[in-house]
Amino acid sequence: MNEKEVAEIRRRFRPDKNSISALRGCCVNENGEIVSEFEQSLLSSPQEEVENILATLKRTLSGGLGKNLIDLEFETQQVVDSEEHKLLMALRDSALKDEEALHAFYQKAASSLKLGENYLILLIHDTYDIPYRGGDGAVFSDASSEVYSYILCSICPVRMSKPTLSYYMTEQKFHNRRIDWLVSKPELGFLFPAFDDRTTNIYNALYYSRSTAESYTAFVDSIFHCPLPLPAKVQKETFQSVLEDSLGESCSYDVIGSVHSQIKAMIEEHRENKEVEPLLISRQAVKRVLSASGVPDEKLPAFTEKYDAAFGTDAVLSPKNIIDDKKFEVSTPDVTIQVHSDRQDLVETRVIDGAKCIVIRAEGGVTVNGVAVHIDGGQDAD
Repeated sequence: MNEKEVAEIRRRFRPDKNSISALRGCCVNENGEIVSEFEQSLLSSPQEEVENILATLKRTLSGGLGKNLIDLEFETQQVVDSEEHKLLMALRDSALKDEEALHAFYQKAASSLKLGENYLILLIHDTYDIPYRGGDGAVFSDASSEVYSYILCSICPVRMSKPTLSYYMTEQKFHNRRIDWLVSKPELGFLFPAFDDRTTNIYNALYYSRSTAESYTAFVDSIFHCPLPLPAKVQKETFQSVLEDSLGESCSYDVIGSVHSQIKAMIEEHRENKEVEPLLISRQAVKRVLSASGVPDEKLPAFTEKYDAAFGTDAVLSPKNIIDDKKFEVSTPDVTIQVHSDRQDLVETRVIDGAKCIVIRAEGGVTVNGVAVHIDGGQDAD
């Protein structure tokens, strides 16, 4: 799914847009035991309550593609005959009315997911009359091209509120607020089937993980039995290690600064061109970036070997997973310097009197702990 398709489904989670007839789910304790099950109709729930429920579910479709939202692809044989795909289809096709399928899903999810605290498994079924979109992009809301039937699962930690003092204006008195269990933002979840090319794709699901460091692989293996890419944070750390190990002494400030600038330029160009599909870069594209950054040709085979070992042959990566396009950071064990990503030229490395130094050119005012300071110097120094 691309950003426009995700946004189109996200818009379903408004009180005036959705066709959700029931909300099903269960509560799981910190030991992975199902302690209760529930069903609720949004049609008969108070408006404010419905808005809060929809806002919680909507967060399962938030974050960046390739970072928090991951496309999972079933193999053809799984779609033809596999336990995991049959279960998901049974949930969708029955509009969550198949009790046997529901209980089987709850058990599989609870047995494969330990969050170290209580959590809710929320499931909804919705149907969407997809408005027809003409060749010029115009949307005809009164002409439906297809009905998209899907389920959305949100898994939310449940945490006990802290005791606090509350003031009751009608009584003009203070009382302790009642301690209660509060539903937190979804930690993970999924949409099935995927909404690809604005149509139903039963070969894919869209998986959500709030954390960029944890993908909950046991849950994904149990429910989908599909491979997951490395979490975004791990991808970044792994890419950094591949560069360090393969470039050796060629891994200089100027080289890494150039790599950052070139990949950032790719991201900006993709954004400016309003490309629909997510931007992905291959190993070959990174090698071209390294060459353009001054890395000697003899270092490139080592990069290829370590890249393939870390990510897999022919693996493609999201640029936003391997660099931070919003900032550029230089660190030592005792000092961290954050530089605007477009002003790397203000920083350089030098050896002064035998000591390795990071030199920052000060343009404009300089403050220390918020206080404007003057930089003394009898004469300009080279």
